[in-house]
Amino acid sequence: MPTTNAPLDLNRVDLNLLVAFDALMAERSVTAAAARLSVGQSAMSSTLARLRKLLNDPILVRQGRTMVATPVAESLVQPVQKTLTDIKSLLSQRDRFDPATDHRTYSVMASSYAAVAVLHPLLVHLPTEAPNVRLRIQPFAEEYAEQLIRHQIDLVIVPRELVPSGPDLCSEAAYTDRYVLAVDQEHPDVGESISVEQFSELPYLATSPDRRPSLAELNLDLLGIPRHVEVTTSFELAPFLIRGTRLITLIPETLGRRIAPATGLRLLEPPMELQPGTETMVWTRRMDDDPGHAWLRQRMHYFANAYIRDTPPAPAAG
Repeated sequence: MPTTNAPLDLNRVDLNLLVAFDALMAERSVTAAAARLSVGQSAMSSTLARLRKLLNDPILVRQGRTMVATPVAESLVQPVQKTLTDIKSLLSQRDRFDPATDHRTYSVMASSYAAVAVLHPLLVHLPTEAPNVRLRIQPFAEEYAEQLIRHQIDLVIVPRELVPSGPDLCSEAAYTDRYVLAVDQEHPDVGESISVEQFSELPYLATSPDRRPSLAELNLDLLGIPRHVEVTTSFELAPFLIRGTRLITLIPETLGRRIAPATGLRLLEPPMELQPGTETMVWTRRMDDDPGHAWLRQRMHYFANAYIRDTPPAPAAG
């Protein structure tokens, strides 16, 4: 071993030296180790010389007709074998992921609405399907693309209209959600249906996530439908502000179906045809082929869409 206490310069260490060391210790012969690794004897002799210089030890010494390992070499046999095994295991993790046993923690950025629609169904199933997988859910931030590229987060759920373009990012639609009309359960002016004229006359709560008009508001503007706007807030707060008022609003159906019983809301078909909203998963190309990340994306997509398929539009209550 080196006689000084100076730290070893890892730039001098070639992983192939460890492989060669393992072969030499297994064969105790330069010729046999060369054959084992399918290299020439001169190349193996050169590698042995490099090992001797690196470890400051002869490693193998001749004793009669055989080669004998030095005490230093013998002490390194098991640690080197374990290191090579650990490296093989580390590199092979890219090719496999077992949700039942593997430990992973994912950092996911999403709005409260997307968390309810996509992440909650996944959280319900994680304890049985992937008991060692953990999620860190962060609120949506406008600089999410930078955080993805810096590897500060693993995945973002964002409206399709906000998906950026770039060679380092990948994206895939997670689910599509249509809009429904939400009113208080005891709304005095709304029965089983509502007309466009009534929609325009009633006090309206406009939704504006992240200080920008929601897709619902853009839909209404495109259709030229006026609103009597009295309140503007986010999707997340809108249902809780409707209760006990004459306000009406448009919210994604998935969110509405989840919280209507607790918030005393009634969901109706809108009196106009609105384009549905699509929430999109965004991640870096670096993680595109990672099997664990691919599993996470697949399960999020599955549970979100399974929930939407299993909850058709609610019939209007009288």
